[in-house]
Amino acid sequence: MSVNDSTFDRLKVHTAADRPTQGEAAASHVLATLNDTLARQGHARVIFACAPSQDDFLRALVAQKDAVDWQRVTVFHMDEYIGLSADQPQSFRYYLQEHLLRHVHVRAFHAIGGNAPSIPQECVRYTALLKEAPVDLVCMGIGENGHIAFNDPGVADFEDPLTIKPAELDRECRVQQVNDGCFPTLDEVPTHALTLTVPTLFNCKHVSCVVPGKLKAAAVRETLLGSISPACPATILRTHPSARLFLDPDAAYLLDTVAS
Repeated sequence: MSVNDSTFDRLKVHTAADRPTQGEAAASHVLATLNDTLARQGHARVIFACAPSQDDFLRALVAQKDAVDWQRVTVFHMDEYIGLSADQPQSFRYYLQEHLLRHVHVRAFHAIGGNAPSIPQECVRYTALLKEAPVDLVCMGIGENGHIAFNDPGVADFEDPLTIKPAELDRECRVQQVNDGCFPTLDEVPTHALTLTVPTLFNCKHVSCVVPGKLKAAAVRETLLGSISPACPATILRTHPSARLFLDPDAAYLLDTVAS
């Protein structure tokens, strides 16, 4: 694999030659992190993002699935549309089943019930599950507006006291779902979702972030070169002690400054 490395504050950034190589590099890092965690403590707890930006990474992860004892791995995901059931193709539960969980046998998968009868009770339930033990690894992406999970600018709170919460999606976030091909029109994109909060994502031991495509290039530039602020929630990546960002050339093309 051909990957160029740089560092922005505490964040290690790897730019691959192309999108498949980007996915392979991220998968290799995640597999190594999982195996190290399993060797040290016997089990691992992982949060996954669910979006087309993660396709190549998850494809590479599944291709090397025998490298990890998945039966010792507990899986969470980071967000879900309110009102969608698990069998709807646009739901993130459906995405994760198709791209990962039907290929590997995990210890447990804890799904966010976006169509739960009581959203407040669902938040209580998922909070309890996440607080049973520390999260070892978050595998995430960055939105076109700089969001992480569904913590959009205006919603993101770096000191959020909650673990998971309902959030109203801003227009740019909803447009991205159309750009990604997840929904045919903006009117069909849900307006609200449940999201893990910023502290939930970043009070974990390791972060692996995969961001491909030119539509993400402006957010990547702001993430790496802008002020660390909820105005671009992904900038908090630069403060994590063990985070890595994997880019392809399209996502990196606006970067005219490289730190080392």
